[in-house]
Amino acid sequence: MKVEVKVEGGVARIFLNRPEKSNALNSALLEALLARLKEIEASPGLRVVVLAGNGKSFCGGADINELSKLKKTTAKSYIEKIHACCDAIRHLPVPVVARLHGAVVGAGLEIAASCDLRIAEEGTAFAMPEVLLGIPSVVEAALLPRLIGAGRAAWLVLTGEPIGAKTALDWGLVQELAPLAALDERVGALLERLVAADPAALAAQKTLLRLWQEAPLDEAVAASIGVFAAAYGSDAPNKRMRATISRGKGEKSN
Repeated sequence: MKVEVKVEGGVARIFLNRPEKSNALNSALLEALLARLKEIEASPGLRVVVLAGNGKSFCGGADINELSKLKKTTAKSYIEKIHACCDAIRHLPVPVVARLHGAVVGAGLEIAASCDLRIAEEGTAFAMPEVLLGIPSVVEAALLPRLIGAGRAAWLVLTGEPIGAKTALDWGLVQELAPLAALDERVGALLERLVAADPAALAAQKTLLRLWQEAPLDEAVAASIGVFAAAYGSDAPNKRMRATISRGKGEKSN
């Protein structure tokens, strides 16, 4: 099984499962990942997705054995599979958290960048070494300038040199670091916060985040206004705000 999925309590955990190859992304793994993402998207009661890798690393990148056999006539089909997985992650209606450890390389980093939030083990290494293999970094590598700035993205994709987890945190590539022994605990704490939020509001916020990355400022602001008004189409905001007000009054009375 190239991809493992566990669903419990509204949380879907997806594991890249090719540990003997550092979860290198060959066509079979990419096709399995896309299929699992499509299945999960339709799961009732889904609240959040965690994307992780079995074995010693999250993902060692594109499978170099498959890359070495590509031709001009087949390269486009292969890279489109990577893009399809990244795009499916970005369009899931719930937040996606990347649990990162070991190595996060090339296409693996593009998949991680497509997630909404990233927590990494303190010893994780990140790299975009494609130019050292004679090819450019493409598809969702285009997210990197938006995540970490143009200069830092240029450093990654032009030099191919790896960066450590602390640098990734300083650059904003990941949001939190933890020792490997505490990584699942920290991911769990984040999941609790995400599950505590209103599902419709969280879905709307994810859609807006994607729009903010892609649209001009005026368009993004105008769309945000409409989404804010639409949130009051249900009673969820009023109920949550009344509960917050009630809790505040209770605290003052104590």
